[in-house]
Formats: sequence, structure tokens, C-alpha cells
Amino acid sequence: MFTKEILTFLQEHLDEYLSDLRTLTAIDSGTLYKPGVDAVQSWLQERLQAMGFQVERIAQARLGDNLLARREGEGGKRILLLGHADTVFPVGTAAQHPMQIDGNLLRGPGVCDMKGGLLAGLYAVRALDALGFRKYGALQFLIVSDEEIHDRSSIPLIRQVAKASDIAFTLEAARANGDIVTARKTALWCTVHVRGRAAHAGVEPEKGRNAILALIRHLLEIDKLNGFRPGVTVNIGRIEGGTQPNVVAEEARAELDLRAWRNAEILEVLDAMRAQLVRPALEGTTATLDVNLDSAMPAMERTPAVAALETLAQQIAQRLGFTVKGASTGGASDASFVAAEGVPVLDGLGPIGGLDHSPDEYIELDSIVPRTALLALLIAEAGTI
Repeated sequence: MFTKEILTFLQEHLDEYLSDLRTLTAIDSGTLYKPGVDAVQSWLQERLQAMGFQVERIAQARLGDNLLARREGEGGKRILLLGHADTVFPVGTAAQHPMQIDGNLLRGPGVCDMKGGLLAGLYAVRALDALGFRKYGALQFLIVSDEEIHDRSSIPLIRQVAKASDIAFTLEAARANGDIVTARKTALWCTVHVRGRAAHAGVEPEKGRNAILALIRHLLEIDKLNGFRPGVTVNIGRIEGGTQPNVVAEEARAELDLRAWRNAEILEVLDAMRAQLVRPALEGTTATLDVNLDSAMPAMERTPAVAALETLAQQIAQRLGFTVKGASTGGASDASFVAAEGVPVLDGLGPIGGLDHSPDEYIELDSIVPRTALLALLIAEAGTI
């Protein structure tokens, strides 16, 4: 399906893409810098409206605004393109590290995560527009403003828009080896609290019940849950307890990161932890588990529908002259919230890039055209599966 025409359009507009990327990377848009994130959203809003999208700007008081753009098609699957306008870089980074070309690498703040991917979405649709292609039920862009922080407000919006979609593509960069992402782990933070009894460490330590010691014993057992199911990880990330060296510690706590390939497996891990904690690790101490399941990052599971999209991507890539593989990763992405609504999603459909969140963040110059063509043809052909 018009593979050559898509490639020709994108190659002819590569300089324009690079100019746009230079414009976007010159805007400081760290999550907490609302003026910068809003400036990126304003630029995108203007472009999307010029392309015939109805754009809803969802105002936020503290963080940048969210952007939802929708355009009706001629019938078929409802496609969602998902991205974020925020970066991790502080104000001043854009001036200190302007975008530059270093051989085949384009470096600059946010080129990879994910301004290059946002532009890939725009240019993929422009390429299809140039060929008069609109054989989809509806095409939506959702660009959120808070992907890079933990305390977020956009998650309900992502879930809501996902429910009105049949297929989704996330505009994060392809992995450094060129892989797209077809599975992501569920992730959950939890806290183990232990209460003991305080006492003077020198005068009558025997009257104390050391919460720190009990916590350590619990954690040694909990650590054995690594590999409880294939891919399950339990990371003891932070511990604290006691008040000072001459006091037997009355309280102690540990913060843990749990990950698994399937949502059900994380519940199994929690059950195993509770079963362990109910048994006192030290006489006279008690342990509790504090967990908020609503805060969990759901798994992006490789369902049969996702596998079919992966196969389609591989077939399209072959026509474009390269190969692509689906990868599984323990890292999180907004694609997981889409998957939680039962919508098949492919992640990593931006240009190839790496070293995210660092001064050396990059995308590969020669990946822009073929990877954007892959995205365009996925939009065009997703309705065939």
C-alpha cells in the first residue's frame, strides 16, 4: 500500500521535520515548568488544527495543559496516537544544550523522549493526508503534560480516551537497537512497617524489641520472592528506622518496588508477602504491609491482538527495507494504561534513540524517515487485522 509514496513524501519533508524539531527542543518543557509545556502544546495545537483536527485543550492549574485532537475518517478502526509534551530537563537546558547534529546523531533535550516521536506522529499523518488516505473510523492524538512524574493527573484521561479507541500506537522512541515494545511489566510500590518496643540500649536493652532487626529478617525472606514467577522482581529500595544509636528501635520501614509480567502475578507476590509478615520475625514485634493497588502501573501484556500488530509491523518494515522485533521491558509507559482498557497497543514507534534524560540524549538521523513511514503504514493497514 503506497509504500514508495510515503517514503518519498517523508524524505522530501525531512528538512522541515528537522526545523520543527529544533523549534520544539528550544523550548524548556520540564514537567513542573508550566509555561514551557504549554508553549509546546500551543505549537502542537496550531499544527493539528491546521491539519483539520478538532482540538480540545484541557486546562491544568499547576502543570501544563493536556491536548486531545480528533478527526473523523471514512470508516474503519479508531486509532489513537499517544504522547507527552513534558521532559525531565530544568529551565535553562535548552539554551545550554541546543539541538545539534553529530554525524548520524541528533542530540538535544527531549529529542528522544519524546519530541522526535511527537513529530513522527504529525508527519506520518501528513504523509497519509497527502495521499488522500482516511480509511479509519477516527484518528486521535492525545498528548499529556505529566508523563515524567509520579504524582499525575492525566491517567484517568488516558484511560477514558483509550476506551474510545480500537488500536493505539505510542510515540516513544524505538529502543536503541531498533526494537519496538510489545510488553511491559506491571509495577507497584509498597511499604513494610514494623513496630517493636523502645528501650535504653545501655541500661535495659532486654526490655526492647528491635524493629530494625525484625524488619531485616522480614526483608531477607521477602527477597526470596525474586523469581517467584518468571520475571517477578522485588527490589528493596529504601529503609529507615529508629531514632538514635542508644535507643532500641521502636519503628522501622522499608519501601519496595514489585514488578511482574502479568497483573495477576503481582497479587500473588503481595499474598506471599502478607503470609510472611503475619509471622513475627522477632517476638514482641508486628509487621504490616501498606499498599495502594490504585497506584499500580498495569502490565502491558502481549496479547494475541498485540502479537498480530507486531507481525504487521514486521511485514511493513520488511517492505521498507529493515527488520524490527518486539521487545519486552520492565520499564513503565503510558501504553500500559491503554492496555489496561483492553486496547491492543504497540509502543516505541518514534525514531530510534537512546540516552534519555541525559545531556547526550539522541535520535538517529537516518531512522527518522523509515520509522515515520512504519508508523504511517501501521495507521493505514491496522484495520486489516
